[in-house]
Amino acid sequence: MTSYDVAIIGLGAMGSAAAYHLSKRGSKVVGFDRFTPPHVMGSSHGDTRIIREAYHESPAYVPVVQRSYELWAELEEEAGQQLLKQTGGVMFGPPEGETVSGARHSAELHGLAHEVLDADEARKRWPQFNPPDNFAAVYEDRSGILFPEKCITAQLDGAASRGAELRYGTQVLGWSSDGDGVTVQTDSGDVTVGQLLITAGAWLPGLVPELALPIEIERQVLFWFEPDSDPGLFNPDNCPIYIWEYELGHAFYGFPNLGDGVKIARHHDGKVVDPDTLDRDIVTDDDEQALRTRLTPLMPQAAGRVTRSEVCMYTNTPDHHYMVGFHPENSSVLIGSPCSGHGFKMASALGESFAELLLDGQSRHDLSPFALERLLA
Repeated sequence: MTSYDVAIIGLGAMGSAAAYHLSKRGSKVVGFDRFTPPHVMGSSHGDTRIIREAYHESPAYVPVVQRSYELWAELEEEAGQQLLKQTGGVMFGPPEGETVSGARHSAELHGLAHEVLDADEARKRWPQFNPPDNFAAVYEDRSGILFPEKCITAQLDGAASRGAELRYGTQVLGWSSDGDGVTVQTDSGDVTVGQLLITAGAWLPGLVPELALPIEIERQVLFWFEPDSDPGLFNPDNCPIYIWEYELGHAFYGFPNLGDGVKIARHHDGKVVDPDTLDRDIVTDDDEQALRTRLTPLMPQAAGRVTRSEVCMYTNTPDHHYMVGFHPENSSVLIGSPCSGHGFKMASALGESFAELLLDGQSRHDLSPFALERLLA
């Protein structure tokens, strides 16, 4: 019988990163995924993800995302392909809003290079954007695009090349522990390991029902638009990634045109769903109109015909911050981060941190703001 040090449930963004970093450190890893990653059933598909440094959600994320930049670069070199494209990034919104004020706060606190522009300055620099006169913008040069399917594949390939056993198409039915390791029950048999990492995203609540975690699964729709005029304005050389807080607490985000159109999606405001019954093939006219209503006045040249659309999911905590921590009743079981729709960029560093927590008992980063305990009350 093969002996494993760590089992990982879920091999998407976080699980693939953890498998990679655990394997790099010599751990014998077995990973399970009910699908074959990278796949379209969870939260890590759709060709592109934003990476940004002046983190408006909280300054606590900045050291983690800075480490992520380093690790993505190392993985790029190992994989021999581009995983991150730097385009710069601009965040729009009311000056007092969460996005602009939060980005400025993180940038100032951590000494990050950035620019603050008024609406007129932003329109002159980027004529594809049409911010209202009462908006401000924060620009940072380090922002850019990650290619999630390539990132996940590179991490899984790196883990497999170091001996990790990755079992795709395998559904985990549950797990148990008698104090001497952890037994993972799957539809193809049981496996006993020393430690367990659960990075199952939308399927996390069903794997730890005893914790009654206040997690919601939110349906999100991604759209690709064909610019109806001046398409060159949306080429990556001319167009940074962007986030628009069009009303306080409500935003959409997007990318330059990488060939399929200008990808844009709302951030939150989706319906609560069950990941096992969500219809991923149906995108409605209401979905499109809800985004187009916000898009048209702010980026009128981008709001042409829809060339493509996809459905994905967010796994949300109540405060929309990450969640990391050992199971309160079992120190051999680590629960890794439902990320509320903004976690992919930090998957590389979080995977490293999960490895550190399991092997060393502590992470190089202060993860206390994301502690599991805050959600158990």
